Amino acid sequence: MKADFKSGFTAIIGRPNVGKSTLMNHLIGQKIAITSRKPQTTRNRIQTVYTDEKGQIVFLDTPGIHKAKNKLGDYMVNVAQRTLKDADVILWLVEPSTFIGAGERHIAEQLKRCSLPVILVINKVDTVKKEEVPEFIQAYRKLYDFAEIVPVSALRSLNLDTLLDCIFKYLPYGPQFYDEDTVTDQPQRQIVAEMIREKALRCLEEEIPHGIAVTIERMKERPDGSMVDIDATIICERDSHKGIIIGKQGVMLKKIGSSARYEIENMLEQKVNLKLWVKVKKDWRDSDYLMKNFGYDKKEIE
Repeated sequence: MKADFKSGFTAIIGRPNVGKSTLMNHLIGQKIAITSRKPQTTRNRIQTVYTDEKGQIVFLDTPGIHKAKNKLGDYMVNVAQRTLKDADVILWLVEPSTFIGAGERHIAEQLKRCSLPVILVINKVDTVKKEEVPEFIQAYRKLYDFAEIVPVSALRSLNLDTLLDCIFKYLPYGPQFYDEDTVTDQPQRQIVAEMIREKALRCLEEEIPHGIAVTIERMKERPDGSMVDIDATIICERDSHKGIIIGKQGVMLKKIGSSARYEIENMLEQKVNLKLWVKVKKDWRDSDYLMKNFGYDKKEIE
């Protein structure tokens, strides 16, 4: 192990939908966190790992910090706040704007309670004029004493090298936590469930998505290695939602299944036979028992 090798944990925080998962996926170079235009897509904290000759960064992607409305909301806020305690550096992702709303102020208040270096990442700078960026930096400087401020475009992979250099600057020297080829500690079944949920989020009506979860009932490779059979259930909260998810003559469910299968095959580098079912569990987001059942971490609920 090189004496100047650095390794540590970096928490990515920010309001829902600011591009945290997109940033993770572009830094690591492959799809791990699910992305969607709908807020609150990331429910569990996802650990992804970046390794190069300088060191290893373990990214903790947190659910967006926001004011909670139900048990699932509470759970997501708890996970985000607990993640900050495990980190060496915090990356705070924001949109390019001079207007700093209540959501951002709420996060700044939370950060004042911890003594970690905070790197402000102004994302989506490809969507604004270049000459406006210094104004956004000024506006945020007044809000908090940041260790660094880095403007990036996660989607276009713009300035991500600078961001990685900034993170390494604040990490301690030490051995790597994971092998070079590890990119996530998420079990494959969980990533598959998240990929299916992402496709459902993308295909469905606005009012349904937060009320869905996905469970993997079976995931088994055939003895000859030719294919992986996956049986999954999409859980929703209402009978009317079930009808919409299935669609006329099953068209919507087929659409979700075929787009999810394509991504899962890419990830597993193997043919996949995916079967989807839809079940109704009323108000599952307000039931501790059901949330535990759907793979949300018990520690974060209690």
